[in-house]
This record gives sequence, C-alpha cells and structure tokens, in this order.
Amino acid sequence: MKIKPLADRVLVKPAAAEEKTVGGIIIPDSAKEKPLKGEVVAVGNGTKDEEMVVKPNDQVLYGKYAGTEIEFDGEQYLIMRQSDILAII
Repeated sequence: MKIKPLADRVLVKPAAAEEKTVGGIIIPDSAKEKPLKGEVVAVGNGTKDEEMVVKPNDQVLYGKYAGTEIEFDGEQYLIMRQSDILAII
C-alpha cells in the first residue's frame, strides 16, 4: 500500500453495499445506504498520548459520518482517526 496514514489515522476499505430489492424493484446505487463496516488497510504510528489498537486486516465498525472518502488506484477508501472506530469485529 502506497498510502501511509500519519499519527492516529487509519485507512479503511469500506465493505460493499448490500444489494436489496423491494417488491422486485432494484434500489439504485445512489439510494443505497453507506456500509458502516470495513477492513483496515493501513494504520499510522499513533501519538505519544494514543497507542494504536487496530491493525491491518481488522474488520471494524465506524460511525455513519466518520472519515474522509478518498479514491486511490480506482478503489474507494476512508481515512479516519482511530477514535472514529466504534468496534473491532
């Protein structure tokens, strides 16, 4: 991975949105809810006040508005602070 988060930041690859149909109608991508879980791809070194608990390949849950969306090599990622992660699955 060519992206290395700094300090207490974490790079997360969001899980794919689930395909749902309502009475045979397929919901378009724009109407799908964003997934609230993903896989940690890279982590920063932490800060002197905050030790990094998550590590690459951890499956995590995060808040609905957590992180900043970025695109790298055609893939979508979120970069967020470790404190934005709610739980490790």
